[in-house]
Amino acid sequence: MTPSLAQRLGAEALGTAFLLATVVGSGIMAQKLSGGNVALALLGNTLPTGAILVVLILIFGPVSGAHFNPAVSAAFAVRGELPWRIAVAYVAVQVIGAIAGVWAAHLMFDLSVLQFSTTVRTGPGQWLAEAIAAFGLLLTIFGCVARAPASVPHAVGLYITAAYWFTASTSFANPAVTVARSLSDTFAGIAPSGVVAFIAAQMVGALLATALSRWFWPGTHKTSG
Repeated sequence: MTPSLAQRLGAEALGTAFLLATVVGSGIMAQKLSGGNVALALLGNTLPTGAILVVLILIFGPVSGAHFNPAVSAAFAVRGELPWRIAVAYVAVQVIGAIAGVWAAHLMFDLSVLQFSTTVRTGPGQWLAEAIAAFGLLLTIFGCVARAPASVPHAVGLYITAAYWFTASTSFANPAVTVARSLSDTFAGIAPSGVVAFIAAQMVGALLATALSRWFWPGTHKTSG
């Protein structure tokens, strides 16, 4: 039976909430336990994020496609595989879910729910890193969808795990994640002043990957809307 729109939106909201609870919660835990070793803290933040992505995509992929990312939803809409009205609804619930996930992480660790990050992440290197992170993520998704759809959950989890370490920005690669992380003054945060530039870079990378995917994998698009 085809999932209803309400089920699809619920899956996107809940999946994105769990993703952000993991990103922020594991960052808090990693910082608490790492004894000031930033590399160890980053590793403690990376592994849970990659792992939860595999789980969430396996759970919610059959329901909504498991985008959890406005850049992914927009890319599928540009490709004509997701109606724009649904893409817009996806983006709205992704942002709401992301913020809810951050607040849940704060509550779990007895922190103030309402926060703004003071961690500055800005500059050409960071912006280039976000464009590359999003570009690689979308290519990973499109390539797997075209040739090996069952591999998407594991490929995305592994890509993000790697991109945490090879990008200067630690690979946000997701506008909803970026907005939500600006509301957490913890290890995973980003100062609100850096959000717009990060999202712009992410969308540039995503659109470039969308265009290139038509060349690499022509005639393999599958309707998902």
